[in-house]
Amino acid sequence: MSQPETAGRDRKRPALRLVETKDLSRDDWLEVRRTGIGGSDAAAAVGLNPYMSPLELWLDKTSRAEGMPRPAPDDTTSPTYWGTLLEPIVAASYTKQTGNRVRRINAVLRHPTIPWMLANIDREIVGARDVSILECKTAGEFGARLWREGAPEYVHIQVQHQLAVTGKAAAHVAVLLCGQALEVFRVDRDDLLISRLIELEERFWHYVATDTPPPADGSESADRALRHLYPGRGGTVDFADDRRLSSVFADLVAVREQIETHQALEAKLKQTIQQAMGEATRAVFETGTVSFKRSRDSSAVDLQRLLADHPELEAQYAIQKSGSRRFLVSN
Repeated sequence: MSQPETAGRDRKRPALRLVETKDLSRDDWLEVRRTGIGGSDAAAAVGLNPYMSPLELWLDKTSRAEGMPRPAPDDTTSPTYWGTLLEPIVAASYTKQTGNRVRRINAVLRHPTIPWMLANIDREIVGARDVSILECKTAGEFGARLWREGAPEYVHIQVQHQLAVTGKAAAHVAVLLCGQALEVFRVDRDDLLISRLIELEERFWHYVATDTPPPADGSESADRALRHLYPGRGGTVDFADDRRLSSVFADLVAVREQIETHQALEAKLKQTIQQAMGEATRAVFETGTVSFKRSRDSSAVDLQRLLADHPELEAQYAIQKSGSRRFLVSN
């Protein structure tokens, strides 16, 4: 791989404006994104995105992701929807808080020498001497925990990718936490990290260019991708003579046995504490605490009884649910 040494050499070369996006449709914009690795793809490409695996990203880049269950752009329950909606507000609040003016870059940018390395910049910072890029983020109650010590790793990688494409020296990440607190974090260019990032991204792009799926990484994202990629047409494959896969199967059986043993031990330890607590709802220990509370009462519809009394409703309100592949182990 010949690209990594360009990380420092290309710093003063401006990024190329690959496509103007001001009047570009969403579908056309997504098609352009499939021609390379963008900043929001970078962490997934190198296996460090907690929400997307390299395998699921590969499905998208090779146009195989159609039909996968993903939030629609107008789905108000999706964090992506709120992130897009609030981006201008985050940018305006950043300017009010820091005094730095910002402006849009209505283009997909491309690295001056690496054609598959792309970037969409939320805002360009105008007039500041030492920082040039603004990345806008939002985080809810759960996501805010990831920001306690600064920008999370996957965001840091995204920004380093953007700095690599643009040749800039530093960026600000402005994050709106729980809709009421704006935090601003500085990310300085790290040429050693960028060199390694380019190397790993090139490895991923090789999977795309050769139409070869990258290995699954054990994540829920990879599980979704595998089920989508291989829906299960039937048939039997014989791995009896494949020593590597036979070893993998043996390890799987051994790990499952260990999990069962530890689950049984966990249940016994938990019940020992529950029994000692009696009617108490909280217990304090030298190294931590536990709570053992009853949840609030709730009501639900007795579907079995309802359908017994009104069987005609079953056909009237029936919905079709797609089946999924089950992985069962026998030995």
